[in-house]
Amino acid sequence: MNNNEIEVLLVEDNLNDAELTIRSLKKVNLANKLHHVKDGAEALDFIFSRGDYSDRQANNWPKLILLDIKMPKVDGIEVLRQLKSNQLTKTIPVVIMTSSKEEQDIITSYHLGVNSYVVKPVNFIDFTKAVADLGLYWLIINQHS
Repeated sequence: MNNNEIEVLLVEDNLNDAELTIRSLKKVNLANKLHHVKDGAEALDFIFSRGDYSDRQANNWPKLILLDIKMPKVDGIEVLRQLKSNQLTKTIPVVIMTSSKEEQDIITSYHLGVNSYVVKPVNFIDFTKAVADLGLYWLIINQHS
């Protein structure tokens, strides 16, 4: 897939959660233009066209970023901070999908400008429904530039 056609950027270090998320989006035909990265450093490289992604058009932003918080190298809070503090990327919808129910993570995320904060359901069926609903809302129902 051409990295310039990405609609969803999935930032998830847990491969099981990533696979389940991708399958859930495929069920509702929203995974055709999805790119998965395994940590926050790779996410920032992808978004800002650095490192392995230096050949990617920097101004071709994903329509949605699904972001985990607890990740190696660069955590999701720092990724969110950099995205929302940059004039070029601050309007990209970011949905945090995490297992963290820590109040401070929620408060910090909203202060930084996250569009939605979702605690990953533990139940398989609830997880797949939540991901499908998020994808449908942010990519189909929600109006964006």
